[in-house]
Amino acid sequence: MHTASTTSAGGLVAPTSGVDPVCGMSVQADKAAATLQFEGKQYLFCSNSCRNKFEEAPQRYLGNADTAVSALAAPDHGAPMQAALGRALSGQAKDPVCGMVVNKATALRSDRSGRSYYFCSAGCQRTFDSPEQEMKSMRMRVTIALTGVLALAIMRASAFLALATGATIVSWVPIDALPWLNGGMWLFLLVTPVQFIGGWSFYVGSWNALKNRSINMDLLIALGTTVAYLYSVAVLFFPWVLPIEVDQRDVYFEVSAVIIAFVLLGKYMEEIIKKHSSAAVRKLLDLKPATAQVVRDGVEMEVPADSLMVGETVVVRPGQRIATDGLVLDGASAVDESMLTGESMPVEKQAGARVIGGTLNRTGSFRFQATRVGAETALAQIIKMVEDAQASSAPIQRIADQVTRYFVPTVVATAFLAFAGWWLMGNFSQGLLAFIAVLIIACPCALGIATPAALMVGVGRGAQAGILIRGGEILEKAQKLDTVVFDKTGTLTRGEPNVTDVLVQEGWTRAQTLGLAASLEAGSEHPLAEAIVRGAREEGVTATAVEGFDSIPGHGVQGRINGAAVLLGNRRLMQREGVDTGSVQSAMELLEADGKTAMLLSSGGRLVGVIAVADTVRPEAQEAIAALRSEKIQVIMLSGDNQRTADAIGRILGIDRVIADVLPADKSKVIKDLQAQGRVVAMVGDGVNDAPALATADIGIAIGSGSDVAKETGGIILVRNDVRDVVTGIRLSRATMRTIKQNLFWAFIYNTGGLPIAALGFLNPMIASAAMALSSLSVIINSALLKRVKLGEVTIKKEQHHV
Repeated sequence: MHTASTTSAGGLVAPTSGVDPVCGMSVQADKAAATLQFEGKQYLFCSNSCRNKFEEAPQRYLGNADTAVSALAAPDHGAPMQAALGRALSGQAKDPVCGMVVNKATALRSDRSGRSYYFCSAGCQRTFDSPEQEMKSMRMRVTIALTGVLALAIMRASAFLALATGATIVSWVPIDALPWLNGGMWLFLLVTPVQFIGGWSFYVGSWNALKNRSINMDLLIALGTTVAYLYSVAVLFFPWVLPIEVDQRDVYFEVSAVIIAFVLLGKYMEEIIKKHSSAAVRKLLDLKPATAQVVRDGVEMEVPADSLMVGETVVVRPGQRIATDGLVLDGASAVDESMLTGESMPVEKQAGARVIGGTLNRTGSFRFQATRVGAETALAQIIKMVEDAQASSAPIQRIADQVTRYFVPTVVATAFLAFAGWWLMGNFSQGLLAFIAVLIIACPCALGIATPAALMVGVGRGAQAGILIRGGEILEKAQKLDTVVFDKTGTLTRGEPNVTDVLVQEGWTRAQTLGLAASLEAGSEHPLAEAIVRGAREEGVTATAVEGFDSIPGHGVQGRINGAAVLLGNRRLMQREGVDTGSVQSAMELLEADGKTAMLLSSGGRLVGVIAVADTVRPEAQEAIAALRSEKIQVIMLSGDNQRTADAIGRILGIDRVIADVLPADKSKVIKDLQAQGRVVAMVGDGVNDAPALATADIGIAIGSGSDVAKETGGIILVRNDVRDVVTGIRLSRATMRTIKQNLFWAFIYNTGGLPIAALGFLNPMIASAAMALSSLSVIINSALLKRVKLGEVTIKKEQHHV
């Protein structure tokens, strides 16, 4: 099968059709979800998922030469693409389960929602793909380990009770007939399953760590328990190979078993807590349906949701989840978007409305055209941001990572030195115990999970509330935040003018006044005219036919309604037509002092009234400002309006500092000036013109309804159009950072304090294992408590505030 192509004006061979090299589907160029140039050829893909798979490992899919089109004149951006592809092929990734950095070329991989995930081990992959199955497997290993330890405890207790009653083991064990059936052999039989079945995951983790040339917790646990086990085996079966004389009772099987049991139990409890703490991402992943009803060649069919292409028509029925992002073609329904936006009320959808993949269709049926698929959908982007944030590291964690890098080899060296020291002093067994205790107590697992555990809970809680935090660096900056700068339009205000005041003269009603004005403005596209027409429609006022309509530049509009000459405009228009406006001059001045645009309306040469229009303040903005001030954060408003209008809005919202007449290009300069004063600044905005300021600020906070450019540059994204979430996001960031610091502090204390105690022989390895498991568990529990932190969310007041 050959690929059809046409040559563009630029000399590049543009394919008109081809075969997706990953799945083999025939793809038309105008419907291709993605394209990629590689080694002078251009490839078409049915979905971004296939493109991502190809980009990760192109050589795997290059068997079919017919899938590509030669690029005779590759554009300049081809070289960067090739460089990025080379980095992807030889790059590294972070295991989303354990956080280990792995080589993409050798790591295990799973693909989901158009994105690839890499794992250090099959266990981590199973935990990610099938968490319930992996939990079941871990539960089995914990049961085996605890059963073995319980049997050891019963055996020890029975021996002590027998001695206490004067009995001896000789009375019931035929030692002469079975000389090998002694206490050491019973321990060996009980502990071996614990060592190699219960502790199997530690050996697998150690092997994967060594392959990646690193040392992790599994290696330390495996090394310590294996030394105790193999030494005991040597004492029991090959005592002559040891450098000292030993008694067969000097075995440490129970040390090995108890360490494995305690550590496994601790990890199992950690997984249970983490399962609940990290539920946010899995809930988001579960939103996407597996299949979709699509119309192809006039026939409706069920296909995998991942195979949808841009431009295809998708059918949605009541109770079904929407498979991808798109625009409604026909039909109507109410869609539940609460999981993504936090809005509890279903949103009405009609032809032309946008729908979001993963949301739930409630009532009617409709058809929509797919506009974004795979990794480009809003749901996939949210999942990616949340996962990237959870996998990121705060700058403070990088210090811990550096310490861990040198700490672990130091621990191993200390363990050997402690062993050698005790041996030279003539106490081999104490040296062995010190060696094991050092390895176990100094295991930096609590240090390693201090930041990821808190991030997982904090970022997950934010995602459930519609607050997306991009990473740990944002959290650390939020702790030092002392200034928040708001762009006015679309952030603190609605971004569109609305009728705020209607003043009427004697003999006229509000409805009549709005009706005359709306009739004149019905055909205009001016924002002020649209505000009047919309205001009249919202109050149930109908427009009347207008004759002789005329627009007078710089003055207003005029026309005849029911035979009377009607004027709507400014003072100059009324003066020109001889209409007396003296009775409303003081009222107009008050309206204009509040930053409102006041328009005069007359009919038949007599004044009818005044209609004021302004950009209205969001009802929740005043509460958000008050909450920020209660956090000792200075609030500044930027506006392109004149100083009088901006000050009026500032007074209503309680903002002390208002910077007016700011051009879009100058917003980032204002941020830089504040930073030069030593301030840590957050910028809140929603438009394309806010993007430079969002990028310049220490923390950019983008409103979810804003432009894609603004959201790309924001460090915190508010999915809902609610500025109160600015306060909640800052409080959540500070609470998460506080938890990270608590985790790191106690982990450092535990590791540094326990090491010398173990090396000096004051710590039994079994107690060390319990303490190590407890330290990790305490970090997980402390992080899980973030779900209970009260962020002091403010509530919407019912009254409407107008500028």
